[in-house]
Amino acid sequence: MTDEDTATVTVRYTCPHCGAVTSVERTPDLADRSVTTRQQAGWEYARPGDDDLEDADGIAFLCGEDDPVTDLDGNEIEGCGRPYYLNFVRYEQGVELEPDPPTYGGPRFDFQA
Repeated sequence: MTDEDTATVTVRYTCPHCGAVTSVERTPDLADRSVTTRQQAGWEYARPGDDDLEDADGIAFLCGEDDPVTDLDGNEIEGCGRPYYLNFVRYEQGVELEPDPPTYGGPRFDFQA
């Protein structure tokens, strides 16, 4: 295993309910699709800090319950305790799957250029 295999980055996500910011340490090769207020049907979600993020379809957060959260300036605040979901880009047989917008059920934050 090389240093490149174990490299991680800290990525920040904003709760779509209250605007609290949480940080996740993860590998840089995971591609984010969106942050939503509801789970995608049939997707498997890991918890922040799980060792198997690469095997999941996304991360399920409980705002302020998983880790400390901050405001946009970095001041520690209390989260709202509501769930939200980070959805990774998914592939099936090498083809990127397009999520079904009606299943999002909330704000959509796409990370496409």
